[in-house]
Amino acid sequence: MSRPAPTFARFVPAEIARTLPDTARSMLADVYLTDRPDASCRVFRAYRGVPPHVHAGCDEYLYVLSGRGTFWMDDASTEAAFEPGHLLVFERNVVHALPTILEEPVAFLAIDAPRRAPTDIVFVDAADGTAADFMARNAD
Repeated sequence: MSRPAPTFARFVPAEIARTLPDTARSMLADVYLTDRPDASCRVFRAYRGVPPHVHAGCDEYLYVLSGRGTFWMDDASTEAAFEPGHLLVFERNVVHALPTILEEPVAFLAIDAPRRAPTDIVFVDAADGTAADFMARNAD
């Protein structure tokens, strides 16, 4: 007999971020903390700059757990530094990028509403990659 999914949980996102690998072939690696149709919550680490892209299926809320870099939303002219404690918020289909990593490891707590499917990424320039280049569940 299967057990129903729990309706509550506790996490320490910074500790979870430290379990992500030191290197990866993909741009990012993540672990889902919750994964429900109406919202997902993840911890992810960025390994290199991320080119301009959109998520068509969800709004995204990114809380910086560690590291420093630059991030822009809507237009490259909005590029600004981020650091631990900052919250970046943008709706679905808003172009965004993380062009520069200044201090590693760069880790975020991400809340996506509704759920962000692992394949939900469209790069502005298709030559920049695919969902497989973007995110690895088990970074290698």
